[in-house]
Amino acid sequence: MKTRAFDTGVYPNYLAEAGIGDEEARAMVHKAFETIFFDEQENFCHHTDEDAWCMVDTGNIDARTEGMSYGMMMCVQMDRKDIFDKLWTFSERYMLMKEGPCEGYFRWSVHIDGSSNSNGPAPDGEEYYAMALFMAAARWGDGEGSFNYSARAREILRHAVHQHEMVQGGQPMWEPENTYIRFVPGMKISDPSYHLPHFYELFAVKADEQDRPFWKKAAEQSRKYIALSADPVTGLSPEYADYDGKTVLLFGKPWVYYSDAYRVAENVALDRIWFGEDPALTLIETHLQDFFAEQDMSDLRAYELDGTAQSEPAMHPTAIRAVLGAASAASESEHRLRFLKDFAELPMRKGVRRYYDNCLYFFCLLMLTGNYRIYL
Repeated sequence: MKTRAFDTGVYPNYLAEAGIGDEEARAMVHKAFETIFFDEQENFCHHTDEDAWCMVDTGNIDARTEGMSYGMMMCVQMDRKDIFDKLWTFSERYMLMKEGPCEGYFRWSVHIDGSSNSNGPAPDGEEYYAMALFMAAARWGDGEGSFNYSARAREILRHAVHQHEMVQGGQPMWEPENTYIRFVPGMKISDPSYHLPHFYELFAVKADEQDRPFWKKAAEQSRKYIALSADPVTGLSPEYADYDGKTVLLFGKPWVYYSDAYRVAENVALDRIWFGEDPALTLIETHLQDFFAEQDMSDLRAYELDGTAQSEPAMHPTAIRAVLGAASAASESEHRLRFLKDFAELPMRKGVRRYYDNCLYFFCLLMLTGNYRIYL
């Protein structure tokens, strides 16, 4: 696809190539959403209060800004303001920090009863919160207070860029000099999967006017960084990397292509759909599918960037298969149809680790069926 949905408003159903027509595609999306929020056995949405719900990381039994903001984006795409507002209420009530160096940021993790589980934020949550709120304003209009969605989105981005100017001892989430998103505000390293150039393009339209050039630059720089940090042969990306793109290992984990990193392929695909082709990112998706075409998909592992399989099994194999399907929206690999067909037959994950896999699965399903749309 050479055109940009941002300009045309056209969102193709890629799964049609795998024999999934529009009606069946809509049914798949509806069923997946119902599973995530309402299925008696497999949902991961907890009703903490009548007016405040949270998305549960079922592997850790906590609520994370990652999952909360993901859930809000799911709801705005599905036109479910009722659930959106409950997730946002939980976030504001239990996760928003109101004093100290992190004032204005959200705790990255809390217990599902809302009690604190951390004293710091994770920037991937903030960027999804802001984007979901801007889209909510476009779909449903702004309300009062916390439900003045666009005002809250701008406030979140203002803190993310200017925290060091706004709050004593505060650290920004984006590096002022190179516009790279930090892994956490206090660390001068990044996470390639945090880079969402397609969101930054929209922030450049909707954020505070004085920050719009910053976000436009961030979009351009993030595309370059994604390409810089990925292996030029396998297309694999690290979970964490220095600003020069070199792998950083954290938390005592020796694994490189692991959980966070899977999201890079999904992000590149959505950027391609919304804002058109970037040749360097097309190569990443192409190389990634070429690499996995040679792997045993029933025994997925953690990998070195050069493709060497590590001893650790993949914690989220459904997520890997889902993002490989999404990559077909941007890939020029001879294997792209194979991965589309694999996605079309991919069941949602069940059991303890279903949260992360099914979040990524749902976003990939939205984009591959033409239902992950820009609301501005």
